[in-house]
Amino acid sequence: MRIDLCTLVVQDYDAAIAFFTETLGFDLIEDSPARTNDGRPKRWVVVRPPGAQTGLLLARADGPAQTDVVGNQTAGRVGFFLHVDDFDAAFHRMVARGVEFLTEPRQEPYGQVAVFRDIAGNRWDLLGPRKTEPYPRTG
Repeated sequence: MRIDLCTLVVQDYDAAIAFFTETLGFDLIEDSPARTNDGRPKRWVVVRPPGAQTGLLLARADGPAQTDVVGNQTAGRVGFFLHVDDFDAAFHRMVARGVEFLTEPRQEPYGQVAVFRDIAGNRWDLLGPRKTEPYPRTG
């Protein structure tokens, strides 16, 4: 048993695909035409980090209730966790690509962490292994 996908409600498919593939380096696994339960067209869009088993289903908001949760799917909490092997390289690459970090990198008992926002405004933890030397300030 495993979790295969988690849904992330977004405003626009193409902008979300670009953010996850070009900015974060995820793979685009699928982008296929589909239909809503009542027959309207939509897309089935799946992205995931290279080598990962669990992916994100990017679902375009459909109606006011879904539009209201874009960027706040976890009520302002960090709800998504991106683990990388080389924290420094990932952090600096993401900063260079315009990712908004809400916190400076810091050490926690479980490793290095910095909070960032995705294209919709949801909070993520960028996580990596513990580091022995302190971080320089980014700004």
